[in-house]
Amino acid sequence: MSAHAPLPALEQRELTLPDSEATEQLAQKLATLILADTAPQATAAGHDRPTHPVAHIHLQGDLGAGKTCFARALLRACGVQGRIKSPSYALLESYKISSLYLHHLDFYRFSNSDEWLDAGFDELLLEPALVLIEWPERAAGRLPLPDLLIGLDYATGPDPAAGRIARLTAYTMRGRTWLTHL
Repeated sequence: MSAHAPLPALEQRELTLPDSEATEQLAQKLATLILADTAPQATAAGHDRPTHPVAHIHLQGDLGAGKTCFARALLRACGVQGRIKSPSYALLESYKISSLYLHHLDFYRFSNSDEWLDAGFDELLLEPALVLIEWPERAAGRLPLPDLLIGLDYATGPDPAAGRIARLTAYTMRGRTWLTHL
């Protein structure tokens, strides 16, 4: 994939998340919208396929800002059971719920934007799946635009008790629809 100039956002919204429970509730609401948008439909061959085969969500924020908390809550709300591991060391954790594949990637350890290509993740992004990427800026200019970019920041400083600010930016019509309903 080649680098591309950033496209303007279709819509943006900022939300205050007073605690981790609010972060989890936002993820659960988004999961409900994603699942409704990717409901399987039967193909001519009788196989179920998501109606929108690929959805990308990028998660940005400093260490401890709540990216993994958000991702875990979203995956859990999508139906993932059991332990949901952080992909910080493995780089990728994949799940399958019914006919929906979910891939959670973490690019924190990448030092340049070509490393995700070397790891073969460019092919993974072409699969019909919900893809969550933490630290997407580490693959800057190489990733396709996300449907939704979620930036998590400390509300008033690094005190976890102060809550978070979520800045949601839609880059596709699908992301805009989700944002409208959040």
